[in-house]
Amino acid sequence: MENKNPASPRESFTELLEQLAKNFSAVVHDEIELVVQGFREQVSAACSGFFTVVVGAFIIFAALLSFCAALIIELTSYMAPVMAALLSGAALALLGAIIAFVGYRHLKKAILKP
Repeated sequence: MENKNPASPRESFTELLEQLAKNFSAVVHDEIELVVQGFREQVSAACSGFFTVVVGAFIIFAALLSFCAALIIELTSYMAPVMAALLSGAALALLGAIIAFVGYRHLKKAILKP
């Protein structure tokens, strides 16, 4: 027996299109969630690395302060303590200025590159 009712195939075709649209919507939604989750993981890893670098930098800074104190203590055997502190401070300030200037030039070149 054949079904000669023309409304029946249209309803099934419409239902198939609705199901296809729902499935497509679900796939797109899942893909968007996957991309967002991947982005969150990358940001989390970057933040973790950043904070680790910051903690390491603070520890290195503390170590450098200790080295500066040791330098001043050693220089006091050759000159007055005030002069030893001023001399080491001036030398470190000069070194820091040179490093900052070199970094500024590199940054300026990187920004102005076409």
